[in-house]
Amino acid sequence: MSTTTSDSFSMTRTLRLTRWNAVLLGRNRLALFYGTFMPLVPLALLFVGDRGNVPIGASAVSAVLLTASLFPVYYNVLSQFVNRRDELVLKRLRTSETRDSELLLAIALPGIVCAVAVCALAVPVAASLGQQLPLNAGLYAVGVLLACAMLTAFAYWTAAWTRNAEAAQLTSAPVIFLVALGPFGGALSALSDTLREVIAATPGAAMTELVRVGWFGMDGPEATTSTLSFVDTWSAAAQPLVVIGAWTFLAIWLAARSMRWEPRA
Repeated sequence: MSTTTSDSFSMTRTLRLTRWNAVLLGRNRLALFYGTFMPLVPLALLFVGDRGNVPIGASAVSAVLLTASLFPVYYNVLSQFVNRRDELVLKRLRTSETRDSELLLAIALPGIVCAVAVCALAVPVAASLGQQLPLNAGLYAVGVLLACAMLTAFAYWTAAWTRNAEAAQLTSAPVIFLVALGPFGGALSALSDTLREVIAATPGAAMTELVRVGWFGMDGPEATTSTLSFVDTWSAAAQPLVVIGAWTFLAIWLAARSMRWEPRA
């Protein structure tokens, strides 16, 4: 419940700021394109091979989640925060009754809503192209929400050492690499056990594994068929959930220690 006390978190103020940020996002046609249409492009993989092919379906849906968390969430939040900081908007808002938590949540929510909507839309689209419905829809939804939270935290951490909006194209590269590396875990694991363990501990690998387990019931990054039952998916998801939780905690801790609300002199 929101209150009128200036020292308390207010959902009313947060939603008001969220609406403002959503309007700005909608006016940026390129950002809107990357946030709504681009994440669905990987579903074109479902036209390749036999309809209902499980490995291809897992690859396509995993790519949807990774792209949705990177573009409308991570990069959008990063660029929005840096732009508002450089324009001194954040500094002005912080002198009002608006709380820091309200500012951060309001910047992130439009992109998160886009990502969640895209990942939800992927379900009927994939099903219409011959893929099975999610075996554990709840686990799939949890994976989507946790991925959004993790990449939001990464965005604020990256913003702390991003000088301006143009520099975000470079400073975002390490996180994008960590996420994009994940889908290759199964292919590279045959080369080295150590490499397999390293890749499995990346954010992208954990997100990919949650899709494979929660949607397709696939046990492990090298699995090519559905073998897990609904009950089994919860235990199989423990490892990727721990990985995402650890990365999220680390990103939040680093962001809190290094957050910059004003541009560098």
